[in-house]
Amino acid sequence: MGFFGRIYNLWKGFLGVFVGRMEEKHPEIAYENAINAMTEKYSKLKSAAAGLIKHRAKLEASIQKAEKELEDINLQVQMAVEQGEDEIAVALLERQEELETALNDYRADLERAAKDAETAKDSLRAVKEEIEKLKREKDKVIAQIKDAEARKQIQEQLDGISVEDDIRALGNVREYADRVRAEVQIGDELETSSMEGKLKALKGQTGSMKARARLEALKAKRTGAAEGGDGQKTL
Repeated sequence: MGFFGRIYNLWKGFLGVFVGRMEEKHPEIAYENAINAMTEKYSKLKSAAAGLIKHRAKLEASIQKAEKELEDINLQVQMAVEQGEDEIAVALLERQEELETALNDYRADLERAAKDAETAKDSLRAVKEEIEKLKREKDKVIAQIKDAEARKQIQEQLDGISVEDDIRALGNVREYADRVRAEVQIGDELETSSMEGKLKALKGQTGSMKARARLEALKAKRTGAAEGGDGQKTL
């Protein structure tokens, strides 16, 4: 392979890669290209089928014409034989043989033309169905691609969102709330302890006062008893 051949292949490969990447980013372009190519193929097949159908119609017309002429010649041969026109009868018989050979050829050609026309029509139907299939597939695949791209974009956005700072902030709030509750609880416990101490001291004082009162009562009673005893002695 020469230098220019390698350059051509290199350029062709580069162009193929570029087109491939372009089609990946814009899949509708790839489908439109495929649909256009199939439509062009359909148009060419349609022209070819039209030519085959035209040829078939021409053969059918030739067969009808030959059959009509052969029918006329058969009558003419009978008349020539009846009238003793041997030379005319021989010429007519030769023409009859030519027509019969031509008819056989026409019929064979017509059979082949009919098969070719049916094959062309089957090909046309197949290509048309493929075009319709590509159109439906285009809409479906492009919708799937757009849906997948949207899901991918959402996933990438979710992956890029970090909640660590928010969770850390909530952790700080929770820790602060626990600390405040602990401080309040300590205060409550201290206040409760203080109240219990005061009550205990008050109860102690109350007990001492009662005991002292009882003691004073006992002393007073005893003093009174003593004084009563001294008065009796004096009398």
